[in-house]
Amino acid sequence: MRIDPETVERIKQAAAVADVIGDYVTVKKKGANYWACCPFHGEKTPSFSISPSKGIYKCFGCGKAGDSVRFVMDIEGLGYGEALRHLAKKYGIDIQEEEMTDDQILRQNERESLFIMLDYAKEFFKKQLYDTEEGKSIALPYFKERGFSDSTLQAFDLGYSPEAWDALLKSALKQGFSQEIIEKAGLVTQKNEEGKVYDRFRNRVIFPIHNVSGKIIAFGARILRNDAKSSQAKYLNSPETEVYHKSSSLYGIHQAKNELRRLDVCYLVEGYTDVISLHQAGIKNVVASSGTSLTIEQIKLIGRFTQHITVLYDGDSAGIKAALRGMDLILEEGLQVNLVVFPEGQDPDSYVRKIGSEAFVEYIKKESKDIISFQANLFLQEAGDDPFKRSELIKEMVLSISKIPDAIQRSLFIQKTSSLMRLEEDVLLAEMNKIHLKNLKQRGGGNSPTGTSPISSQAYTEVQNLIEPVSETGVESYQNLAFYQESECIRLLVNFGHLEINPEKAPGVSVTQYLLEELDGVLFQMPLFNKLMDICKTEFKNSNSLKPEFYLHHTDEEIQRFAIDCSSEKHNLSSTWKDRHEIKVTNEAEMLEDLAYKNVLRLRKVYNDQRLQESLDLMANFQGDPNDMNDLLVNFIRLKEVQKNISQELGTVIEK
Repeated sequence: MRIDPETVERIKQAAAVADVIGDYVTVKKKGANYWACCPFHGEKTPSFSISPSKGIYKCFGCGKAGDSVRFVMDIEGLGYGEALRHLAKKYGIDIQEEEMTDDQILRQNERESLFIMLDYAKEFFKKQLYDTEEGKSIALPYFKERGFSDSTLQAFDLGYSPEAWDALLKSALKQGFSQEIIEKAGLVTQKNEEGKVYDRFRNRVIFPIHNVSGKIIAFGARILRNDAKSSQAKYLNSPETEVYHKSSSLYGIHQAKNELRRLDVCYLVEGYTDVISLHQAGIKNVVASSGTSLTIEQIKLIGRFTQHITVLYDGDSAGIKAALRGMDLILEEGLQVNLVVFPEGQDPDSYVRKIGSEAFVEYIKKESKDIISFQANLFLQEAGDDPFKRSELIKEMVLSISKIPDAIQRSLFIQKTSSLMRLEEDVLLAEMNKIHLKNLKQRGGGNSPTGTSPISSQAYTEVQNLIEPVSETGVESYQNLAFYQESECIRLLVNFGHLEINPEKAPGVSVTQYLLEELDGVLFQMPLFNKLMDICKTEFKNSNSLKPEFYLHHTDEEIQRFAIDCSSEKHNLSSTWKDRHEIKVTNEAEMLEDLAYKNVLRLRKVYNDQRLQESLDLMANFQGDPNDMNDLLVNFIRLKEVQKNISQELGTVIEK
């Protein structure tokens, strides 16, 4: 059920933002605010600001921002409701629920039932491992042979599913679980020829899969008998369910998340035992893609904890190719990636057991290579002096570089490739521009192939400037100006919308009322700003005066982050100006009428300048009827007159 608004407010009031964050990082008071080293990215100098008066935080390094609920969501990887329940439990607040629709109740009850069923299955498998003769004689020796200690077995909730056809099914039914929920949890399957339902993971050791918050969402299972004649798969995983989506799950993420933040690097491996062996060796910042191709969802999940990934895959050729396939996806998401290949026949599990944890970590430091160095070392010897093979290799390297969203990083990698391959940078840049232009054409034609991501506006501008530099006098410059003026308009609404614009001249008229009336019918070019304007209109019609707190603690992350950006200042004016030098500094709240009036004028001027530039472009390229040209001239003169009037009103230089 949903938590009612009053309870949500009680939770937020109790969960003081500095106290909540102080449970995870060391905070120090400085003036009215607290400061800390950001827990979301590695830094030595604190740039993470906490404002107790506003109940918000903002990192001036990585941009993370929110309130106490958002912090718990991000740091623990929880949903909004789960974060509220986490804080309610911490501060001893009883949760009051409100009624939901029948469909909502059914959906939530099914999810909760699945979690309960999966947790029961986990305990069943653990009991089979420790408390039955079958488990102790067959499964436990397997784990011991792998070198797993009792504490490791407990840390990962490892278990065993007995050989009996329906041991789990019978046990769950006896405990009152319905067969329907057991099937929906993916714990049983149907025997085709007889239609009989039996345990999916029978006669296998069990590797429970946890989500970020530690709940069991699925299971992986390994067969114990290595019979070459057997048709059974060596590994078996849970099917997709309401709570388990393979493409967005990572094995070991719950156990690794704190170390990922602390060490600011994620070791990405392939299998369950790789994760467990490294964890036991004290290397806990490790997760596995569980034998699947790396997905964007998995990369984003890692990106919530660190921006650095080091891929550790098997030393055979198949493992190397598997590692390379996921690299471009990591680069596209803006994360930094290095690769390590182990000696032939070794994998992370076997190698850490062979040489020990300290030597293993040293090996990673020594052998870790960025994508370009890795590709060059791997294929240069194979290519030799063959110009065709070297050409293909260089194209692969440039293709990988083109995926990097950061222009500076791309430039540095181009320089490195130029040095490694003994080739001019201009040639490599030309090749990269071809790749970008190909993507642009695919996007522009509307026939972009499946899986091809549209190129960003930033990349478009960069390519356009490489081909033909654009001066900042065209429509593009006015679009940038429009963003700033629109942003300033919304900033005034968020921070001062509830205040009177001029209590003496216009008592009762708020900043919100003034701006809504002046901008009636205006459609902003930024979707977020239109969303905020619509909220203001709706609340104003309902006679609600929205204070900054409404936006600062909004459940929409985009709205909340914009509001925090609007109200956060990295540096505050020293009180010495007033106390020692007796210099009065006027604050914005004392000049709202002037700020709002000029903001509206500047916004109108920018929009008018856009139309003026468009009119100039039409006349410059005109090839039609002369009468139509006269209409264009009349429109141009009218727009020019508007421009002149607004400039005079603003007191700015009048355009010629």
